[in-house]
Amino acid sequence: MFDFAAYAGLFSAAFVAATIFPMQSEAILVGLILTDRYSLAGLLLVASVGNTLGAAVNWFIGRGIEQFRDSRWFPVTQEKLDRAQVWYRKYGKWSLLLSWLPIGGDAVTVAAGVLKEPLPVFLILVFIGKGIRYLVLAAATISVV
Repeated sequence: MFDFAAYAGLFSAAFVAATIFPMQSEAILVGLILTDRYSLAGLLLVASVGNTLGAAVNWFIGRGIEQFRDSRWFPVTQEKLDRAQVWYRKYGKWSLLLSWLPIGGDAVTVAAGVLKEPLPVFLILVFIGKGIRYLVLAAATISVV
């Protein structure tokens, strides 16, 4: 039986977790894996797509940063953004494979937008990086039980 609510909840958590707003999706994924009621491939796909699309929000913010930069709600400081841009200029699009990192990952995705990385390339590399992270988390979860 397909449980839309479980997959929608995982998608939502993964989406928000990838934006500049703080949230965790890993615990939800682990919990769903441990129930052994859901397709592992389905869970990994939903989490990876949700997290990638959430990161795309950061890319769009980066593209329009001039109008957002001075907003009170904008959580990426100028210092973090400057560091992310230096990192991005040094390592280029390949730094997007590390966009899942809890420190600096969001800033890299914003920097990719600021520096006008093409959206299709952005989406592919972010999906690969985030997908591998969820795959490793799933493998660790399965090996523990």
